[in-house]
Amino acid sequence: MKPIHQTGSRPALSSEPSIHKSSHILNSFAGEWTSIGPNNKLIESRIGDYTYTMDDVTINYAEVGKFTSIASHVCINPVDHPMDRVTQHHMTYRRASYGFAETNDEDIFNWRRNNRVTIGHDVWIGHGAIIMKGVHVGTGAVIGSGAIVTKDIEPYTVVVGVPAKPIKKRFSQDVIDSLLKIAWWEWPRDLLEERFYELNDIAGFIKKYG
Repeated sequence: MKPIHQTGSRPALSSEPSIHKSSHILNSFAGEWTSIGPNNKLIESRIGDYTYTMDDVTINYAEVGKFTSIASHVCINPVDHPMDRVTQHHMTYRRASYGFAETNDEDIFNWRRNNRVTIGHDVWIGHGAIIMKGVHVGTGAVIGSGAIVTKDIEPYTVVVGVPAKPIKKRFSQDVIDSLLKIAWWEWPRDLLEERFYELNDIAGFIKKYG
């Protein structure tokens, strides 16, 4: 993983992370062949190899696996306000900005950090989906456009709706178990290049490598 910073508009992809110049990145890291689109906001997050985001994506306090596809206007781990206080306004924890104290209330920020979202490998997150605090999304899952995910998602499960609910598995359990065992997303680049065209034939792929 490498620290990531804005480097201008998207060039051709390479082992160096590609970050659009309009995006705001804070204390985050990305793997090889990653691409962060326009007007993204990443806070204290880690992005796995080959994962890409489209425009207007927000990712807060999250671990995102490899080969994950994130559509535009997705929000991962929207920040919460303290509802148990007299006021929910952020002046009570961003108090230095308002002149109420010399320092901010770090307890709130640490609470956010400790409720990270984790997303597996090869996940597809549709346009405008929201993944709430503390949720774990399994490898191979699909999150439909506009879904609001409030609970963990099993691997290779398709979820849709508000709140998001599972509607089907992508494959039979035997196929899912085989793919999780093969764990192709951990293959090095030279092996991916060698076996690249086999990725389109799931039956042959599992027969050969399962």
